[in-house]
Amino acid sequence: MKIEKIDSILKKHEYRHSEIIGIMQDVQGIENYLPEGTLRYISEKLELSLTRIFDIVTFYKAFSLVPRGRHMIKVCCGTACHLGGAMQNLDRIKRTLHVREGETTEDRMFSLETVNCLGTCALAPVIQIGEDYHDAVIPGKIDNILAAYSAGHERQEVATD
Repeated sequence: MKIEKIDSILKKHEYRHSEIIGIMQDVQGIENYLPEGTLRYISEKLELSLTRIFDIVTFYKAFSLVPRGRHMIKVCCGTACHLGGAMQNLDRIKRTLHVREGETTEDRMFSLETVNCLGTCALAPVIQIGEDYHDAVIPGKIDNILAAYSAGHERQEVATD
């Protein structure tokens, strides 16, 4: 990660300890994870212990210490989604991408995780890719949805019928 980008983020947050979460969010936005070397640099620049930084990074699920894919896939496994077929959708995604829960594809295009609820029970079963929600997903739609993201298309261009 380029030092200039990190310095710019630190300057934006005025080197404040109270801004550490915002700093980490901005830094993670660059490469989609927080490399150890970057955290060490931030620790030195902020004069904040590396232990404290790791405490924060490991506490919040939004942060990652390992490389994640460009597109984060969240499969809702809450009650409504589970009853609607979430596990079949999850199995299809795993087979299609050759990845397990908590892993990232080799090309770093996708990361896969399950969540207990996305708060969209009426639309079940739901998967979220990045900021996009896909409702009433069935295994037959998975390949088209993933193909659109692989091609770099946005949500509105995903053909699922």
